[in-house]
Amino acid sequence: MIVITGANGQLGRLVVQQLLQCGVAPGQIVAAVRSPAKAADLAALGLQLREADYNRPETLDSAFAGATQLLLISSSEVGQRLPQHRAVVEAARRAGVAHLAYTSLLHADRSPLGLAAEHVATEALIAASGLPHTLLRNGWYTENYLASVPAALQHGAFIGSAGEGRIASAARADYAAAAAAVLTRPAPPSAAASTVLELAGDGGYTLAELAGELSRRSGRSVPYVNLPQADFAAALKGGGLPGPLAELLADSDAGAAQGGLFDDGRQLSALIGRPTEPMAEGLARMLAAG
Repeated sequence: MIVITGANGQLGRLVVQQLLQCGVAPGQIVAAVRSPAKAADLAALGLQLREADYNRPETLDSAFAGATQLLLISSSEVGQRLPQHRAVVEAARRAGVAHLAYTSLLHADRSPLGLAAEHVATEALIAASGLPHTLLRNGWYTENYLASVPAALQHGAFIGSAGEGRIASAARADYAAAAAAVLTRPAPPSAAASTVLELAGDGGYTLAELAGELSRRSGRSVPYVNLPQADFAAALKGGGLPGPLAELLADSDAGAAQGGLFDDGRQLSALIGRPTEPMAEGLARMLAAG
């Protein structure tokens, strides 16, 4: 039995799709979600639907009962992740889960991104649990930057603070395929055999190159404008983003400038058995969709 936490989120739904495409029977998949009422479509696929609220540890024991494989998709509540993840890891240990996979951050142990701290602490919790595990250290989703395309087209500039840092992003679906591949192969025989996977896209690009591709495909001039981190955060807040999110995105761009979002090991494409989706293809699909 495979349990997916946050199964009705953007990544979780893609992992479910990938598992089904791999031939996993729907009845072997548990969609563990905070609000089952919002995941009726997953139940309609034949999945088991169970309540699993990171903030209510009492829901986790029943959610994980009978699980052999558990995918802990990191919480979206930055700043609250560690206690939430601790509750999941402790429940997984009580449930006797044979293998825990966790979506961490690329090179979390040496990443310059502020996001890394909670991931590093979670990885330590998992290691201390004694559970056989796989750390899926995911790089950036291409969609993270494509989300800025509408504003860039509207204002005639793509702004950021990543400088000349190269970004080896991949589509969210590529990372979902990696998670599914890990969950459908034999579990590590022991905690000592646990693995760390540094997952990133096959190629790299700068934000100036992304802006150039956007200009080419849209037929409009959209230059990249590099800003100091504080100015980029201020611009994001001025555009309506909540302060904490704006600060997080600006910090991540600054980390990218230091190489924090680049890796050329190609472990992701090796794991999924195909090349990762190039940034240009994701951009073309987005523009075609309007």
